[in-house]
Amino acid sequence: MDRYSRLTVRQCTYSVPARFIGRRLRTLLRADEVVVFDRRQVVARHERSTVKGSTTLVLDHYLEILARKPGALPGATALAQARESGAFTPAHDAFWAAACRTHGDAGGTRELVDVLLLHRHLTHADVVAGLLAATSAGAVRADVVAVEARRIADDHPADHSWLQSDRPVPIAAPPHPRVVSLTERRLGDPAAVIAGLPADSRPLPTVASYDQLLTRRHPPATPDSSTGVADRGEVS
Repeated sequence: MDRYSRLTVRQCTYSVPARFIGRRLRTLLRADEVVVFDRRQVVARHERSTVKGSTTLVLDHYLEILARKPGALPGATALAQARESGAFTPAHDAFWAAACRTHGDAGGTRELVDVLLLHRHLTHADVVAGLLAATSAGAVRADVVAVEARRIADDHPADHSWLQSDRPVPIAAPPHPRVVSLTERRLGDPAAVIAGLPADSRPLPTVASYDQLLTRRHPPATPDSSTGVADRGEVS
């Protein structure tokens, strides 16, 4: 496998997870797919290409690298292929754009990479629904997407039938997103948030009560009648 996390099989190039760079892997070539093994473990599976010299890349294989080098994502071939396949949806693009406006290009791209990592243990449809809910609420953070995606998965058990069909992935947004992040709204448009807050009728804070502690004095010592000792230690 080369340093770009790719291997060549019958003059066609396929990606594998970046953690296997520099290691020897075994491939199984079938009529319609290419399966890559690390010993007995399947580490990658691709539809077999029929075009010589073609390159098939999976964006998920490069996420750990992109988390460290976010600037490489916009021009990545793997991203272009993910868009063509439908794995990278307009919901991902909308979240990415909003995250970059809020956190900067590097920070926003890292938030997107963290969202893409959610696809490893959540269904595609649930993650997309979480993206739409978070973006519509202005809370463009990966942890918010994760919370929303898991809530949606719990409320509506995922229908996996679309995985075996050619139907598009359902990506309808929830009717009433429940995510509200005042912090994200304040960072995005502080003036609008402050203008929309109700008037504060509470009195201004004061520390006048604590001034009593500064003026309090201990009473002068008095002679102890039982011992006859005065406050200066003189015997009466």
